Amino acid sequence: MIDIQRLYSFFKECSKVTTDSRAIAGGEMFFGLKGENFDGNEYALKALGQGAKYAVVNADSAAASSGDERVIPVPDTLEALQALARHHRENTFVDGRRLTVIGLTGTNGKTTTKELITRVLSVKYNVTATKGNLNNDIGVPLSLLTIDGDTQLAVIEMGANHPDDIAKLVKVSEPDYGLITNVGRAHLLGFGSFEGVKKAKGQLYDYLAANGGKAFVNVDDPDLSAMAAERWPVPEPVEGPVIPYGLSLMKAKILRSSAEHPFLRMKLPEGLLVETHLAGAYNATNVVAAIAVGLRFGISVEEAVEAVSSYIPKNNRSQMEKTERNILIQDAYNANPSSMAAALDNLILVESDCKGALLGDMRELGEESEAEHLKVLNQVLSMGLDLVCLVGDEFKKALAARPSTAVKWFASSEDLAAWLKENPVSGMTILVKGSRGIQMEKTLPEL
Repeated sequence: MIDIQRLYSFFKECSKVTTDSRAIAGGEMFFGLKGENFDGNEYALKALGQGAKYAVVNADSAAASSGDERVIPVPDTLEALQALARHHRENTFVDGRRLTVIGLTGTNGKTTTKELITRVLSVKYNVTATKGNLNNDIGVPLSLLTIDGDTQLAVIEMGANHPDDIAKLVKVSEPDYGLITNVGRAHLLGFGSFEGVKKAKGQLYDYLAANGGKAFVNVDDPDLSAMAAERWPVPEPVEGPVIPYGLSLMKAKILRSSAEHPFLRMKLPEGLLVETHLAGAYNATNVVAAIAVGLRFGISVEEAVEAVSSYIPKNNRSQMEKTERNILIQDAYNANPSSMAAALDNLILVESDCKGALLGDMRELGEESEAEHLKVLNQVLSMGLDLVCLVGDEFKKALAARPSTAVKWFASSEDLAAWLKENPVSGMTILVKGSRGIQMEKTLPEL
């Protein structure tokens, strides 16, 4: 059993929490986590030697019997990390009230939406948000433990690859508000089916419904609307648990992109123009979500629009870049059937005389993988693109089912990059997208 009060008192003495002994700068609380291919307990004494104030280790580890008073043994270090994060979340107050946490999940757009919401809320509040995509059973508690005395709102992103992931993460983060960006056909190997995806993501709604929380719901999305109606079936007054938003409610009009205006632009009522640095009309719902959250927390539409317009995406997420030779739509961080279809739909809308698509395999689709890759192949062939390059074994299977001389196939992104070096392309607008493991960003230097 973890003595959480004792652990928390030690935590309050430390500068931060880390699970990486290489990141020790002095004064940290180090957690020795144990995984399938690593054991952080083995680095606990090294972390202390480098300046960590305390090291939390498994009670059965060698470090636990070292005799060093700075070593804190616990039955399970991951459980201790999560318990500490939950306790910190529960004991952080703003103006006498428990800190408000906004929880965020979804199949696509989680990180971009989190960044947009954070940018909007930061107009008025000191916001602590998930760094990057640290959204799993380790990342969520680490994010919560960065909350400090200056924090006025927290935005916590939660990812899921398995049926009970969100249920576990909401128990740690205890969100007061929640937002599901969308539900799509991703991680089917872990979820089993699209219904499994909805059930898993819907655990955020389940938690909010059981604990008096509120949900921001995109009313233009039939799946999310139906999922919300299952949890909150009785129509509620204006201040009920469901806070609706959507392009239709905001009366937002997406403007066509062009070489002069390649990024997402939206026109709002009363002449307001949203000029973003995001590639893709599919980001419009993410922008509207951020504006809706801002409105709920007292930020004006004008302030929210200005904040959204200042956001510049990173890490190959919805980025658009003009190189010396081409215009690149970089969405190479991840891919699944719904995000791939949306990216290709957006490419259709882009005004350009010459277009191409470099697409990598979509991972973790299980038995539906071949069928889903074939759908993507059919879609891309229907677009009449000037260049189509596919990477990976799953696309190879799709091409076996539907051979095409209009497509070039490569075993790896390195092979495609080598081909592009020998066969340079110019004057194109090119979508680059694929699952993280395919590393499609390796092609970018050759474009």
